Amino acid sequence: METAVFGGGCFWCTEAIFRNLKGVKLATPGYSGGNVENPTYDQVCSGTTGHAEVIQIEFDPKVIPYKDLLDVFWNTHNPITLNRQGNDTGTQYRSTILYSSEKQKKEAEQSLSSLIKTGKYKNPIVTEIKPLNIFYPAEFYHQNYYEKNTEMPYCQFVISPKLKHLREKYADKLI
Repeated sequence: METAVFGGGCFWCTEAIFRNLKGVKLATPGYSGGNVENPTYDQVCSGTTGHAEVIQIEFDPKVIPYKDLLDVFWNTHNPITLNRQGNDTGTQYRSTILYSSEKQKKEAEQSLSSLIKTGKYKNPIVTEIKPLNIFYPAEFYHQNYYEKNTEMPYCQFVISPKLKHLREKYADKLI
């Protein structure tokens, strides 16, 4: 098993997406990239901790390689909006790839370069690629949020459409 860490806006969305992929054993929402130890959700939402909402993904690279996780990451959030995904704004919603090895760094940089070459985006991609220093799991009530709250308006209007897109684009990679 290997570990990947991505931030692509609200971690409820990102968790729901990656939990549905074959080869992903765990997708844990949490916080990383900041300077406060053991931050709380309220602290991170204040924008003063430097942390982003992220997902730590434990995956089997024989079933789903890191490059496939990167592809899903790029295609399930907007990497050209600085510190924003939809109505969620603030540095905690920034687009980030936090690598845990030189191999992951290289693959993330190559993936970014390939995406830029496609010309898909007219504006610059603002996703940061940085080393993972430490990951703090989010509070229990954030774990499996979508599955526990499917009927909530945020889930219906934000997460469900992302999952629909995932099913359309990546049907062969879903559990």
